[in-house]
Amino acid sequence: MLQLPIPSAEEQLRFLSNIQRVFAEGDFTATYKYALLIAFADLAVELGADDGRELVLSTRQIGERFIQLYWRQVLPYGKGLPGSSPGVLVQNNGVQAAVISAIAAFRAAQGVETYQTARSIPEFQTLLAKVAQTVSAQPLNYLQNFGGTTNEFLYERAGSGKVQLKPGVAYCLRRFHPLVQQLARSHWVGHIKGNSRNYMILGEADDLENFLFATSRRSLQIMADGLRKLDGASCFYCAGKLTASDVDHFIPFSQYPRDLAHNFVLAHPSCNRSKSATLAARPHLERWLTRLEIRSAAIAEIGQSSGLVVDAQVSRQIAAWGYASAKESGGSAWLAAARYEPIDESYTGCFSN
Repeated sequence: MLQLPIPSAEEQLRFLSNIQRVFAEGDFTATYKYALLIAFADLAVELGADDGRELVLSTRQIGERFIQLYWRQVLPYGKGLPGSSPGVLVQNNGVQAAVISAIAAFRAAQGVETYQTARSIPEFQTLLAKVAQTVSAQPLNYLQNFGGTTNEFLYERAGSGKVQLKPGVAYCLRRFHPLVQQLARSHWVGHIKGNSRNYMILGEADDLENFLFATSRRSLQIMADGLRKLDGASCFYCAGKLTASDVDHFIPFSQYPRDLAHNFVLAHPSCNRSKSATLAARPHLERWLTRLEIRSAAIAEIGQSSGLVVDAQVSRQIAAWGYASAKESGGSAWLAAARYEPIDESYTGCFSN
């Protein structure tokens, strides 16, 4: 496939400026545009490359990511706080968002709790077709309208059911993924808080972002129990015996805020805190890649039972992106408490096999 030069510094700044204008000058009557930006950023990481080439995406690929994002959000939110009452959060300034309604109807009709289970039944394809149609008719038509005009800086239509991210866009989404995610999520939370029909549901709640985007504690506990049986009662990083343990994101959640079963390891709370939002050093990376290869099926089984998204190849692709980005920016990797080393070509070479 023909590679294109990466965007210049000026082009990258122009991209960021336009992203900022989308949030500042765009018309957000629903939360769909935030979901679309998150979907673009995630898919650019998972399917794109570190050059300036275009990336073609189908509306079904985007629609599937919408279902993942909204899956939990169709459940009633409520903490029993004074002056509040449980209810499904309204995500549109008019009637409830069509994607929310479609997912809620599907869950009620099929009696499924987890997204991973839903994907395995034939009726899911009907839901996906509905959501993809909504994505095509609404946010894809309007995301690039801001400041009183249309600025097609992100994508263009590429035939029936497809869009093409323009040259350099996938690269910028990969490079600035944490920033795009943070902006979209914070504005999404603000949109819901600003809808007057949600006031009685929210009350004085301050954990809205966790409800919208975080994995449930029950799912994490199932994952932890399964990993303890699979990997044994030792810390993934220091190999010390585990008494208490944390379920740690190997690629930090702050860098890629999506919970994938194959990205989880068990660690001492102290090791988890010390590593924090840093990438792990090469010995840990090599061990993680080996584990990914030889225990992929077992981890997938645990992920299925916990309701988490299962995709070993996507987890590997995200890790390759994370280390390549860190190498480009001169980042360091965490080896142990207060011990770091620079990320060089040997790290990205781990993914060439």
